Amino acid sequence: MSDRLDNLFIGVAGMIGAGKTTLATALGRHMGLDVYYEPVEDNEYLADFYRDTARYSFATQIYLLNRRFQQHQEIIWRGRPAIQDRTIYEDAIFAKMLSTTGLMEERDYRTYVDLFRHMSNFMCKPSAIIYLDVSPESSMARIRERSRDVESGVSVEYLSALHDAYESFVQDISKRIPTIRVSWEEYRDVEEMAEMIRSEYIHASFLREVSRWERQLG
Repeated sequence: MSDRLDNLFIGVAGMIGAGKTTLATALGRHMGLDVYYEPVEDNEYLADFYRDTARYSFATQIYLLNRRFQQHQEIIWRGRPAIQDRTIYEDAIFAKMLSTTGLMEERDYRTYVDLFRHMSNFMCKPSAIIYLDVSPESSMARIRERSRDVESGVSVEYLSALHDAYESFVQDISKRIPTIRVSWEEYRDVEEMAEMIRSEYIHASFLREVSRWERQLG
């Protein structure tokens, strides 16, 4: 691997069902990256969260924040090139949505935000974030296609609000971390995508102009 990739840390961001895991796996294979997957299968809060969101929202978000922070720190301390399936920064999107929709108490949200800010003092930023942009309708279709029981109650309205929140997130995070938006509904060849990112990163030209990538990948 090129020395330029020795400290590479890529985060893959996106809506529920956007294809983050698929892309992370492909990038890991093509670029020799350790892959850190989103804690879903062993999430002991998830079923309760979808069954009674208001009751379990705070506990679920704290659980996810803790797990993602553990992953984040492991990536940094191991000192190996890695890719993370959903970033720790995205957890705040879901927490804020839960608060604004009345599904998390205001005091719980304040506690969550304070904890996140304290944790952020010990986090090294990723080299880049890849945002997989899909519509709420496509997200819903993919959720139904993979048929996870815990996701059966997710609505299009929820996904629409989530998509709006992601748009704000991308505008904000791109000011601090190099971010690339990929129209994942139009561009789904993960093998070619992985190879393109590897090539562009080595030549120090990727992520400099998001519009350039939108023209190539859209």
